[in-house]
Amino acid sequence: MRISIIGGSSVTDGEYATAERLGEEIGRRGYELVCGGLGGVMEAVCKGAQHTGGHTIGVVPGKDRQEANEYVDTAIATGINDARNAVIVMNGDGVIAVDGGPGTLSEIGHALTFRKPVAGIDTHRIDGVYGIEHVAGPNAAVDHLETEVEPRS
Repeated sequence: MRISIIGGSSVTDGEYATAERLGEEIGRRGYELVCGGLGGVMEAVCKGAQHTGGHTIGVVPGKDRQEANEYVDTAIATGINDARNAVIVMNGDGVIAVDGGPGTLSEIGHALTFRKPVAGIDTHRIDGVYGIEHVAGPNAAVDHLETEVEPRS
C-alpha cells in the first residue's frame, strides 16, 4: 500500500514527533509513502519511514528535485507549486493528515473528492463534511487505512 501523508510545513516539536512515529509505523508495516517532500510533517514522516526501511516519495512544488528534504528517497519535481496537492493525494491508496493549515485542508478536500479514505491526527474538523476518521495517533491512522483500502489483486 502507498500512503499519502499531508500536514503542516511548520510544526511544533510534538507534531514533529507524532509525524516521525507515523513514518516509523508506515515503514515497519512495509508500506511506502508519498508527501510534499519539504519540511515539517513531510520531513518528519520521511525520517521515520527511512529509519524503519520504508520508501519515501516527495512531490516538490518547484522545478528542482534537490529542494526535497534529506529523507526523501525519490523526489519528483513538478513546477506547479500548490497545484501539486492533488498529485500528492492521488498517488496514495489512502491519506493521513497530521495537523496542518490551508494547504492540508485543500488536500483533504482532494482526498474526499477522489474517494480516498482519510485518517486525521489532530487535523481539521469540518462540520457537515464526512469521510475523515479522526484517530488518536499513528497506529490507529495506519490501522484505519488497512481496513478501508481494498486489497489489490
